Amino acid sequence: MRPNGTRFLALTAVASAAAMIMAACSSSSTTTSSSGTASKSPILIGTSLSLTGDFSVDGQAFERGYNLWVQEINKNGGLLGHKVTLKVLNDNSDPATVATNYSQLISADHAAFVFGPFSTLLTASAAPVAARNHYAFIEGAGGGPLVFSLKLPNPFAVPMVQNAQAILQKAGVKTVYSKIFPAENPAYKAGADQIAALKPDMVVIGSPDVPGVQSIMQAFMQQHYNPKILAASAGPDQGSAFLTAIGGAKNATGTMVPNGWYPGFNNAMSQAFVKAYNTRYGGTPADINADAAEAYSVGDTLAAAVNATKSLTNAKVISYLHSGVTVQTVQGPAKFNAIGQNVVAAHYIFQWQTGSKFVQVLPANATGSVAIVNPKPAWGAG
Repeated sequence: MRPNGTRFLALTAVASAAAMIMAACSSSSTTTSSSGTASKSPILIGTSLSLTGDFSVDGQAFERGYNLWVQEINKNGGLLGHKVTLKVLNDNSDPATVATNYSQLISADHAAFVFGPFSTLLTASAAPVAARNHYAFIEGAGGGPLVFSLKLPNPFAVPMVQNAQAILQKAGVKTVYSKIFPAENPAYKAGADQIAALKPDMVVIGSPDVPGVQSIMQAFMQQHYNPKILAASAGPDQGSAFLTAIGGAKNATGTMVPNGWYPGFNNAMSQAFVKAYNTRYGGTPADINADAAEAYSVGDTLAAAVNATKSLTNAKVISYLHSGVTVQTVQGPAKFNAIGQNVVAAHYIFQWQTGSKFVQVLPANATGSVAIVNPKPAWGAG
């Protein structure tokens, strides 16, 4: 990168969180789940996921992660001896439906706990429902600007792309295009065409999912525009789903993405997760969608809180996770500050390199990092 000469572009849509975060109502009121301590009856955990619609690739990956966690926790005795059952409602990637789904899970199904959905757009609709009912709301994705406008006590992660833009501008990198698209109607192609006409050296995409980054990359290919540096906040971390969407590994080479997890993560819990995932779903570690690990980490966090408090009450889970403790997940450590943001999340930059290799490249001095491919090869040349 040439700090004083490189033109920088931030194409900002709704950014998803790179690391698992915890959202919980800060009210002192208590909602107690049915613990069934005497009979050790099963407990229900509910979630709403995008099994269809725009976020279906990610929603289905989250479902695999949640289901795998349920399988593994039950194999090890459940939560305080209670078998866990999971109820998944399909929100079709729709904000109104996701709010209805959480209302049903809490008020009608009387779920002991709820896990978060995928995406900022849906989190913004779901969080108020959990807050009103004083439920812990542990979630693995949903940290874009939309959620901050709610001004709820529920915490969320800081938008990544806006931070990156501010840092780069301070370093002397000029922004030639920056736009936040409405999550409801992103119209990425029009923005991508405008970018291609400006031909910036660097493009940073605040993509919420695979289809978002796919549409932008395809527009670039159609315009015969190839940035020297290309990064996206989500999408390139989705393994084979990403490669298939963009026309294969030859188009992925050089693309970077921030994340807190990848299949080669040197963490005993992560390695056990990878083995269990491939045993259940097949494939290789490289095929694992990072969303599945994010979802599994939600379960890890709940289990840590339940085991520490010896309680199945939401109020005690909330209090424990806000107490400054550090819990361990397949994504690494999680420690939540007063607003529920994970302040010790692992942060890495990964890149697709020749031969379908998804590797860690930053921080440069971190264990496992390899040299960055720069500039990005031409489309189809990777």
